[in-house]
Amino acid sequence: MVSLSPQYRDSALTALAGAELDVLVVGGGVVGSGAALDAVTRGLSTGLVEARDIASGTSSRSSKLLHGGLRYLEMLDFGLVREALHERDLSLQRLAPHLARPVRFLYPLKHHAWERAYTGAGITLYDTMALGGGMPRHRHLTRSGALRVCPALRKDALVGALQYYDAQVDDARHTMFLARTAAAYGAHVVSRTKVVGFLREGERVTGVRVKDLEFDREFEVRAQQVINATGVWTDDTQALVGERGQFHVRASKGIHLVVPRDRIQSSTGLILRTEKSVLFVIPWGRHWIVGTTDTDWSLDKAHPAASSTDIDYLLEHVNSVLSRPLAREDVQGVYAGLRPLLSGESEATSQLSREHMVGSPVPGLVVVAGGKYTTYRVMAKDAVDACVHGLGRSVPPSCTDRVPLVGADGYPALWNQRRILADRSGLHVARVEHLLGRYGSLVNEVLALIEDDKSLARPLTGADDYLRAEVVYAAAAEGARHLEDVMTRRTRISIETFDRGVNSAQEAAELMAGVLGWTDEQTAREVENYRVRVEAERESQEQPDDETADATRLGAPDVVPVTAADTE
Repeated sequence: MVSLSPQYRDSALTALAGAELDVLVVGGGVVGSGAALDAVTRGLSTGLVEARDIASGTSSRSSKLLHGGLRYLEMLDFGLVREALHERDLSLQRLAPHLARPVRFLYPLKHHAWERAYTGAGITLYDTMALGGGMPRHRHLTRSGALRVCPALRKDALVGALQYYDAQVDDARHTMFLARTAAAYGAHVVSRTKVVGFLREGERVTGVRVKDLEFDREFEVRAQQVINATGVWTDDTQALVGERGQFHVRASKGIHLVVPRDRIQSSTGLILRTEKSVLFVIPWGRHWIVGTTDTDWSLDKAHPAASSTDIDYLLEHVNSVLSRPLAREDVQGVYAGLRPLLSGESEATSQLSREHMVGSPVPGLVVVAGGKYTTYRVMAKDAVDACVHGLGRSVPPSCTDRVPLVGADGYPALWNQRRILADRSGLHVARVEHLLGRYGSLVNEVLALIEDDKSLARPLTGADDYLRAEVVYAAAAEGARHLEDVMTRRTRISIETFDRGVNSAQEAAELMAGVLGWTDEQTAREVENYRVRVEAERESQEQPDDETADATRLGAPDVVPVTAADTE
């Protein structure tokens, strides 16, 4: 199985610089990674470059839901909802059954018959659009029935409820699996490579000039078609071409709170209506995710920050229905992300389009923007379709609706054998179940590390949900180049522990150093860099608004590049 190992990165860089590709994708988020997989599985020579880490932008900071979007039904956007529900069910049943899973939601009703009829009709339509998806249909609950499944609700906060199903996924791991699947089919996927310019022959784009941020060197990558899939950075990337774009992208900030599972007594998630949008309380392992906000963002796109006002807004709205209110000290983690919305006439980001657009502003360049996480595969397909038109030759149609991600094949059988795996590895069956939900059939590669070194079977200090082996595997096979990559995306330690992972950082960095060959000096820099970032983010969360909560201004650093002198 192809892995995103350090050796793979070296060979991929050589391949990118050595030949003309059919398609080069700029941007390693879910759409860019999906486009790379779509292109390479059509038989096109494909590369992907990402300035930071895979999924380091929007694609690791979502609500982690695969859903049709109930609120889009109210906007009468039936096409988007139908498309998203189809994609949700594809991921659950065929593409990523090891990563995606169903989740129950409770919708409390505050009024009597008219609200139950109105909301019930909407959810009935939602279920009908998803027929054949394998999800249980919604059901109506009385107030006492709703309180049985969610005792945390105040009795006066509802007169009844509706319960329905959607799905969730660890967005960062899912995106990384997309990139790794593309690599397995032959795509050249390289992170920490920033596009600093576009190559032109007359009016045609013929490639890009890339800077390897790890080793401070530049090279050219030539391609017949280049896809700009940079999300909220779409306009910035487009500016490097020197041409006006056909559409513009506006960043909308959404923040989420992570709280321990015992703070909200419930066996189901919640969806609440707010004056602006909706608010979710989402089950997340031993935690709940509470979100989200929807506000305009014009500061540093690489480091969106949550302000004190953002946190208070979420706490106020969720506490309006809880019998035991959440306090600031209950908040275990906070993360902020930016949605790439297509600019329109509305000044409110909550009203901007979640549809996507694909354009070709100049020959050789395709731009894809907008959309929502759940519909990434359709966006990727449409972008590659536009490239095929530019290639001017016969190319097979997209087949990604039938291409499972790595780790999916054999997953059901391994799940059935989880007790055997537990006996064989010496791990508790609950631990094996957790690993299966993160790696699928690739779990055997993680267990092989433990078999070779029993010390890797121990939990990481300060982060009991993750084994030391997972840190090693992240650096050896999942493309993690820096400590931040492991703490915030390969694992979720940065938002699932009260110390935000500071107490785990040293041990994790030392484990990574053994794989990546860091010196003691580089290891210490990685730990310090992570600590300073956590402090800056904590400080931002005490500031009243976005202008004062700018994490970059407060000292959040970019990762420290590795030089030849830093490796042994």
